[in-house]
Amino acid sequence: MSRPERFSARHTRFMHRLHARLSTLTRPATGFVSQPEPRTIGSFARGRQLMAGNLLFAGHLIESPGTSLWQIDAPDIAFEHEVHGFAWLDDLAAVGDAATRALARDWLWDWIALYGNGTGPGWTPDLTGRRIIRWIHHALFVLRGQDKDASEAFFRSLGQQAIFLGRRWHKATPGLPRFEALTGLLYAALSLEGMEKHTAPAIKALGRECRGQVDAQGGIPTRNPEELLEVFTLLTWAAAALTETGRTPHPDHLAAIERIAPTLRTLRHADGGLARFHGGGRGAEGRLDTALAASGVKTFTPDGLSMGYARLSAGRTSVIVDASAPPGGKASQNAHASTLAFELTSGRRPVVVNCGSGGSFGMDWRRAGRATPSHSTLSLEGYSSARLGEGGARAEMLVDTPTKVPVQMSQASDGIRFEGGHNGYVRTHGLTHARTLEMTFDGRGMAGEDLLVALEEADKRRFDKVMDEARLQGVPFQVRFHLHPEVDATLDMGGSSVSLALKSGELWLFRHDATAKIELDPSVYLEKGRLRPRATKQIVLSSRAMDYATRIRWSLSKAQDTPVSIRDLNRDEPDLT
Repeated sequence: MSRPERFSARHTRFMHRLHARLSTLTRPATGFVSQPEPRTIGSFARGRQLMAGNLLFAGHLIESPGTSLWQIDAPDIAFEHEVHGFAWLDDLAAVGDAATRALARDWLWDWIALYGNGTGPGWTPDLTGRRIIRWIHHALFVLRGQDKDASEAFFRSLGQQAIFLGRRWHKATPGLPRFEALTGLLYAALSLEGMEKHTAPAIKALGRECRGQVDAQGGIPTRNPEELLEVFTLLTWAAAALTETGRTPHPDHLAAIERIAPTLRTLRHADGGLARFHGGGRGAEGRLDTALAASGVKTFTPDGLSMGYARLSAGRTSVIVDASAPPGGKASQNAHASTLAFELTSGRRPVVVNCGSGGSFGMDWRRAGRATPSHSTLSLEGYSSARLGEGGARAEMLVDTPTKVPVQMSQASDGIRFEGGHNGYVRTHGLTHARTLEMTFDGRGMAGEDLLVALEEADKRRFDKVMDEARLQGVPFQVRFHLHPEVDATLDMGGSSVSLALKSGELWLFRHDATAKIELDPSVYLEKGRLRPRATKQIVLSSRAMDYATRIRWSLSKAQDTPVSIRDLNRDEPDLT
């Protein structure tokens, strides 16, 4: 981070603290004028974990039964942000019994006592907006049986946080943080006595952010599907809250919902989860379907890309491909070098996946998860299709990304065809990666082809130079297919194929054209909300590019005796370890 950027960040934090303290000098709110319906979805299992004293936030598990949440020494900033955002209140409300209500009340009023004076790490616009939404959603849950003093403290703190947001929302980072801040401000303006003056400015600002941050494809600059879902959810909550109080959302607000909904449908796998790209996970269970239903938007994306992703789906099978260059600039701080990687889901069972975001497991896992070898695509040995910057603010950004990513969707003789390419290896090796994927109309099979080719004369000269440096031994590369941890993979037929058994009873077979060496290697599945990465496997095709064109063909298809439809109703409870 450069010196001016460091100064700007310090100044912003100082002003947040100043306005937080100033807001607590007021006594603005005494009650609700209206209250939106609670729409947040919590996890019953996580709520029971919290009741047992197992505090799992940002990948850290702290076992501390009978201890207030605010007496815990936070291991890092991400942990602090999660607890001060109060999303855990959704989980306690999901349990909803008397003991859980008592715990929620204790932690909430402890926060007021400790941090309600404008101190602590929770006084940022995005965390304040997130916290206000949860307090308002679950007000009836926590206020039941409380005396007058406790209720007054609750409403006073809500009003003070709303005043803080009214002064500081514009300093939230554009994107999801600013949408959280504005939605929280709008909730407070619609719900609390004395906050009505913030309603019109919040509606106007939310419309402006929708116009500037949601593009014509219904995408956002980070290209993170889970972040897009969070933005969409906030917009649907805000629109519903406005409608319930007799107000009309801004036209740009409604237009953004109309654009995002079909994009999310494109990014939804057959099992209802989101594709895991650019730092995003599958999304909270039920969040996507609930948000789509609440929006009332029934349209689907026409043929083509949605937020830079291509979708092939037929029968019970869905394939989602990253078919664009990664985000650039500040939007790339969580982006991955995943161009032309794909994920495949059959029914309710993920089969081929990307490793995912390792951010909750530390910096080493975070960097590893962003590299091309952590995705189901081709990579040159020791290289990613985009590289991380070095030094200062660029250290977390992707640089030297592909500049050309031509793609085409078309009909094949017996199905759907995707064709794409990228020039991410041209500068280093003179090679363009091209990938073709064809899915049959019944969804029971997919054929793939990966090609490394030197196209232009300058590319051929660069490739020749690399060959000379390698003493004509070729450029080693791998095509990887990371498997979901619940896929049971076995090498068959003397190592020429791999059998993939799913818990649903389906059996898939992976084959290749024998031009590469096939191995079944260890891999990891990086999933938010767990303590450690999950062990899994990956199919790896290894070879060397010796000429101006090198081709590998492979296929992934259901075994012939696999039924057309399978009753797959049992879903395992999520294991938090």
